Amino acid sequence: MTALVAAAAPAFPVARGRPVSRPRHVPGPGGDAASKIPRLESRIHVFALCVPFPSGLEAEIACGSLAPDAEPHGGAVEKQLTVSGSVMAVRWRAKDPRLLRISIMTFLDQLSLVMQTMRRFGPPVSR
Repeated sequence: MTALVAAAAPAFPVARGRPVSRPRHVPGPGGDAASKIPRLESRIHVFALCVPFPSGLEAEIACGSLAPDAEPHGGAVEKQLTVSGSVMAVRWRAKDPRLLRISIMTFLDQLSLVMQTMRRFGPPVSR
């Protein structure tokens, strides 16, 4: 039996023995060149997710179950749920990537619970 082992190359080149240059000092308020670079938190981060369901009714039930959950961060994260046919679409917008990640992870946990519950009860009966 022969085992193949692949060595992963580093994603970024490594400076071997060369000094890493530091940003130059900029006189005036802030003083560092790094302070002149726009922060990631000042940009709007957007994440979109489409979740297919076996039927439009199941997509509506899932959306109705997940929509009432307000974001706990006082409007720092916007979440929009829509249904088109049998697909539920979710769109997030936030300035803080950490809060965005927390919101997405929480939603995915809740979505998993909703889907498990729907699977356990079987397909919905039309009224």
